[in-house]
Parts: sequence; structure tokens; C-alpha cells
Amino acid sequence: MDDDLQYDPAGPVLVVGGYGTVGAELARLAAPSWPLLLTGRTPGRGRALANELGADVRRWDLGDAEPFSARPRAVVGTVNDHDDRVLRAALRGGVPYVDITRWTTRLQRALAVAAVTPPRAPVLLSSGWMGGVSPLVAAALADGLGGASSVEIAVRYDLRDRAGADSVEFMDRLGLDYEVTEGGRRRPVTPLSGAGRVTIGGHRTTVARIDTPEQFTLPAALGVDTAVTRIGFSATASTTALLALGRTGFFRWGRGDRFRALRRSLLYSPGEGGTALVRVDVRGRGAAGEHRTAVVRDPAGQAHLTAVGALLGLRRVLGEDGAPAPAGVTFPEATPRPGLVLTALEKAGAEVTVA
Repeated sequence: MDDDLQYDPAGPVLVVGGYGTVGAELARLAAPSWPLLLTGRTPGRGRALANELGADVRRWDLGDAEPFSARPRAVVGTVNDHDDRVLRAALRGGVPYVDITRWTTRLQRALAVAAVTPPRAPVLLSSGWMGGVSPLVAAALADGLGGASSVEIAVRYDLRDRAGADSVEFMDRLGLDYEVTEGGRRRPVTPLSGAGRVTIGGHRTTVARIDTPEQFTLPAALGVDTAVTRIGFSATASTTALLALGRTGFFRWGRGDRFRALRRSLLYSPGEGGTALVRVDVRGRGAAGEHRTAVVRDPAGQAHLTAVGALLGLRRVLGEDGAPAPAGVTFPEATPRPGLVLTALEKAGAEVTVA
């Protein structure tokens, strides 16, 4: 691709997918602090939002070979960058880059791309659950414990919430085993295995394993021996049906493009709004095995909480969170100021309860 992004410290923040479900939430959060350039496949759909925020809007269809050029101060990817097009353009142009859309294998591929083209500006791969919010909270709790031996994350996915089509891409991963770190050793696990019940924000929820990037990054960034993420749904019937389908092997023999629409239709029925709920359990490294739990609740919904994670990531790569911008590739949980994470989340509208 001939896309040309060139770093300009006085330029706008470029939000790729800037008027989508998550992108629009991020744009509203970021507009008071920086000028914005919103892009997507159909700029007309973003015109009203751009006018509301005093932003610019332009076409950049990542599936179209037409080249794109801009001079931003930073780039945030809020839609899938399947071919690493945005990443490569940011690397070539020395533009600070935040991505919140990559599943584990794509995050690993991004690391390989960055190894071949070493970044001249910060690259934050912030694709842990909810735009990196979950691993950020884990880092905050680990800091309070003086280190962590294990992190367990439980997500309650609200089926009533607004959602973009990309939000259920994880359905395409349910037929593929993935690796986790448990007890200091890597081992393969099957999606939707390890089902159990946990209370998340007062809701008793059945949760099961899901492939998410923080299970790869937390052991690397925080040195934890165990990192596990599980997901459940606000409708018990949906969780039960999904687990039953998993036992039949549907997600293995139903892989590929032929059954994609069917897979995603099982959960993609976005409503008008819901509540985001995530529980993070961290166990310390001391002999006593001290334990802390945080529940993050965002009444504005999952898209808003994801945008909050992207906003904190944007501040990180620009060095506007009270610490110098990082060098090279990093992850949210590598924050140099973990003690400020929970306060930053609350200032952005999330509710955090720690026990």
C-alpha cells in the first residue's frame, strides 16, 4: 500500500473508524484535548459527529487499495486492521500508534511487523479486553500487592448494549485452541472450557474461557505465572446455548467464511444500551498469597469503556499522562504509573470497586 502518514506534533489525532460505535465514543472523549481527524469507509455517515466536535472527516477504507495520506500527531485504530495497513503506515511515518482491535494472533503478528520495521515512535498494542482496561486494572492491583502471581479476569457481556460488528469477532476464534500461562507453564486450552460461576457486580454469571490478548501480554509485562480470562453473557440462556454448541464441536466444523454470518448472529443483536462489567482478581507473590479484587462498571456501556481504554492509551503514547512517552512497542499493563490507573478510569466515567 502507498499510504503516507507523516508525524506532525501540531496535527490532529487520527481515529481510524472514528465514527463507528467505539470510535465515536473515543472521539467525544478526545475532542476537548486534541484536534481530530475521523476516517472510515463512508465519510457522510460521520459528518454530523465531525460537525458536533469541530473535527475533520475523510474516507479511508482499509479494504480499498486507494492510498491515504495525512499528517497526524497520533493514530488510534478502532476497527480491524486485518492487513496491518494502519500499523505499517504509522511505523513508516514515525507516528505514535494505539491499536485496540487485535486478537492474540494478530497482536503477535504486529510484534513481528514491528521487529522488521523498528518503530521510531511509541506503539501501544492495547487490545486486552475493553481497550486495555482489564490489564490496566490488573497492573494497578499488582502494584498495590507488590507484584502478582496470578490474574483472573471475568467479563459479563451485556447483550442489550450497543455494539459494532467487530465486537463479536471473537466468535470466529471459538473453534481454535489457544495458549495460556498457568503455574508458570504454557499450555493449550479450548475456548468455552473451564466453565464456572462467578459474581460480577452483583450478578451471578456463568463464565468460560475465551482467547484474549491479555493472557499473552500479562505474563510478559507483569511476570505473572497464571493469566486467565473468561466470559459470560447477561442472558443465561445465551451462555448455556453457546456452551452447548461448543460441546457439539460446531465452532470447529463451522469455521470459515461459509458459517461466519451464522456464528456471529448467535450473539450480534445490539440493543440501545447496557452496562459494562468486568471483574479482575489478582493474587500477590507473598507467602500469604494476598488477594485483591476490582470490579469495573461503566453504566455508559461496553463501547464507552473500550473508548476509555483507548483514551488512556492515547495519553500514554503522547506522554500526556504524567510520564514520558514509551519507546518502541508496549502494552497497557506496562504503565509506569499504575497507582493512578483507577483514578483515571473514574475520572473518565467508570466506576471501580476494590476489595
